Amino acid sequence: MPETPLVDSFRRVHDNLRISVTDRCNIRCFYCMPETDVRFVARTEILGFEEIERFARIAVRLGINKLRVTGGEPLVRRDLDRLIARLSAIEGVRDLALTTNGVLLQELAGPLHAAGLRRLNVHIDTLDRERFRQITRRDDLARVLAGLEEAKRLGMRIKLNAVAVKNLVEPDIVPLARFARENGYELRYIEFMPLDAQNLWDRSKVLLADEIIEILTREVAPLTPVPDPDPRAPATEYEYADGGGRVGFIASVSRPFCLNCNRIRLTADGKLRYCLFAIEEDDVKSLMRSGATDGEIADFIRRNVSRKWEGHEINTVKFVAPPRPMYSIGG
Repeated sequence: MPETPLVDSFRRVHDNLRISVTDRCNIRCFYCMPETDVRFVARTEILGFEEIERFARIAVRLGINKLRVTGGEPLVRRDLDRLIARLSAIEGVRDLALTTNGVLLQELAGPLHAAGLRRLNVHIDTLDRERFRQITRRDDLARVLAGLEEAKRLGMRIKLNAVAVKNLVEPDIVPLARFARENGYELRYIEFMPLDAQNLWDRSKVLLADEIIEILTREVAPLTPVPDPDPRAPATEYEYADGGGRVGFIASVSRPFCLNCNRIRLTADGKLRYCLFAIEEDDVKSLMRSGATDGEIADFIRRNVSRKWEGHEINTVKFVAPPRPMYSIGG
């Protein structure tokens, strides 16, 4: 049994920890990173595997049972399979997943699977080579597709993530859906969020979930909401009426799910955040490196969660974009 559960002032119970292992990435998606002159954290400031494992173990004792490893691009972190083995061995972890752009997946899926990883979220916005190059500023679509094939061969459970930017990805909505259906992947469309490093976001550039649902219903198959959904899941899930699987929508802009949020985030440089859009964050790395006990770190985590705000307020004049871009926070 966990110690006192992580409950905030809005009575939300937290059981999901996102762990960023690096702010570096091997592609340059325009809605996330500049193409050049990207400022990364010094390597000495990045948490070591032992520090990450220690933090995760303490968090699990507080009721965390889901871990997701993110970046930047986590597969650029050397010997990542060693960390996966450490995390998968923690008693009480029910679900361990990793989010990746898939560029290095063909080479690393095997070691990660051997280390205990069974679930992946692979980011892919398009199956068109030229549009992939336009979005990512890299010509790596073939490598991503090869990585998906290898992970599928190993039996991993795979979800695809696609960012929905208006007046750009409309031609990709149906091909991606059909690709996912044919391969047994669950596709999740993510509304374009104000987390880019170049302040490109405005609401008019968001392709909304309802617009995508309309396209899929018209051109693929009718969609019906999944019965008895998990109220704390970030994605609203639908089933194809013809039995062709599921599709999800992370509609942070049009359908905020803040009141059901169960997630906290540990950045690669050791900052604890109670929200992806948080303006403030707490320095747990300094605490760990100064000799704090596990009990002191547990109290630190509880204090962070207790201060969690009601929500990000993207759709109000009160919204303030976080000072960090997405790649620096962790997906």
